[in-house]
Amino acid sequence: MEYSLGEKQSYLWVVTTTEITSYELPKRADIETAARNFRDTVTNPRYRDLPKRVAEASANLSELILQPAAAQLGNKRLLIVPDGVLHYTPFAALSLPKAAQPNANNFLIFQHEIITLPSASTLAILRQNYADRKPPTQTLAILADPVFSLDDERIKGKITQTTTEKLESNNLGLSRSLRTSDLGWPPARLPFTRQEAQTILGLLPPVSSSQKFDFDASRTTATDGSLANYQIVHFATHGIANSQNPELSGILMSMVDDKGNLVNGFLRLTDIFNLKLAANLVVLSACQTGLGQNIQGEGMVGLTRGFMYAGAQRVGVSLWNVDDEGTSVLMQKFYQKMLQEKLAPAAALRAAQMELMSQEKWRSPYYWAAFTLQGEWK
Repeated sequence: MEYSLGEKQSYLWVVTTTEITSYELPKRADIETAARNFRDTVTNPRYRDLPKRVAEASANLSELILQPAAAQLGNKRLLIVPDGVLHYTPFAALSLPKAAQPNANNFLIFQHEIITLPSASTLAILRQNYADRKPPTQTLAILADPVFSLDDERIKGKITQTTTEKLESNNLGLSRSLRTSDLGWPPARLPFTRQEAQTILGLLPPVSSSQKFDFDASRTTATDGSLANYQIVHFATHGIANSQNPELSGILMSMVDDKGNLVNGFLRLTDIFNLKLAANLVVLSACQTGLGQNIQGEGMVGLTRGFMYAGAQRVGVSLWNVDDEGTSVLMQKFYQKMLQEKLAPAAALRAAQMELMSQEKWRSPYYWAAFTLQGEWK
């Protein structure tokens, strides 16, 4: 399903193995209004736990962008190439069209695996790049729970003569990125990322995985070439996706080494493009990692595109500031279904999201719908 939003009308092309069907949709402004209302309803603390309100916003957007093609959807896997504001839309939480009573039982994810792509051409390029490469010998590399602040208890006892001002000046690119993204300095530690990482590691024999916590979860570790040996690379930390200035996007790593010295802790988008990966999957268990800048004809340029260019077949990213604990629970279920139940990544994410929403604490789409899988669907 490929979307194109226009000033006077928009279009949806549904491509199956046998035909291409074109549908005319409302103008961009109407779709943008409905999409922003849906996203705001899902993410706003005042509304996100009100199922009826979420369902109404979901149904309104679904009526505009899914209803025309409803008869063709069946129970098929949906590969979605969004446009504009739809890049920020959690399709998994949209309602199935023409549901008599919108509720949690008619989310699109109940009927479909859903994968998104920055652009249609991306998939062809991806397949060319990894068609003849050897698969990595190791299974999983995790970088989690870096050290961001001089107040962090892990720094106590380390020899350091520095200040928070020096820490900030040592990461000027990060400081600028945080300011333009309305995020504070220094970034807060994410306590559940460690629990998340340890639980995931427990699903595998130690010999087939690598864990880099604390000071070792560093930019140096991420760029030293060792990640090329792993089928899955998992970052459990803060992420920044800057829509206006994609070059300011990146992933936050440790800003202090094990001796208390300052180090560059910002894995920027330019660094990511220069990584050498052979991963089947890169997971960015962080906030708003799926956002980027929409460039005409090129889809989204952001962290997803960076990791795909570096060699990742598919990337798991988030669409908004996710809940630390809820994300930890979702990721544990996701990996359990991939590593133990041997589900493909798209099927594993769908199963994990459905399991999460079945629990009262996590039933709101805010907790489970932020994460989307982009890239190879096979």
